[in-house]
Amino acid sequence: MRHHPEALMIFAAGLGTRMRPLSTTRPKPLVEVAGKPLVDHALEIADSAGIETIVANVHHLADQLVQHLGPRRVTVSDERERVLETGGGLRHALPLLGENPVFTLNSDSVWTGENPLSQLRARWDPERMDALLLLVPRRNARGHAGSGDFILGTEGRLARGPGLVYSGAQIIKTEGLAAISEDVFSLNRLWDRMLSDGRLFGTEHRGGWCDVGDPEGLAAAEAMLAGGADV
Repeated sequence: MRHHPEALMIFAAGLGTRMRPLSTTRPKPLVEVAGKPLVDHALEIADSAGIETIVANVHHLADQLVQHLGPRRVTVSDERERVLETGGGLRHALPLLGENPVFTLNSDSVWTGENPLSQLRARWDPERMDALLLLVPRRNARGHAGSGDFILGTEGRLARGPGLVYSGAQIIKTEGLAAISEDVFSLNRLWDRMLSDGRLFGTEHRGGWCDVGDPEGLAAAEAMLAGGADV
């Protein structure tokens, strides 16, 4: 097994409840920001970073998303039967992603500045890290409420606490998923184990970021993109 990521998992299976009524008749990843669906913003990031293996999970109104992704070089991980959350969804997709560490990217974020996946690749150190999370200072976290998720410590090690916001982009080793017995679980379960081992790391995004979680977030994202170069 190699120690560097070559594949990307795009999380696109959420129910999109906060995005209603826009997500009532279409899946949230197909809601448009600045004239193109959210998932296409994620795919442009992948293309710019030179990632060839891309997997996206689907659940809510899955047929629409499958049809949209059909002409693209994206493999679908089917969660129509039940949504598995981030940890369960990633484990379900492993046969499509391979055994190496993988990039993951939420489909409901929009970025400006340096490519988030390229930033992670440049800072990835598999000898020290089991995961590397891309974080955003609270002042730059558009569309996001709350006091933050992580504190960035010595040499980039993370601790839980108010401070930086997790952006939805990371590199993560997947071996630890096998030890979790539940089918449906969050990646927080795996992160907690990495935290206890001192192997969960973070780095700050150089640029803008917007969490497009609800209709208000759409306006914030479009305003951000209008004021800065898109990735």
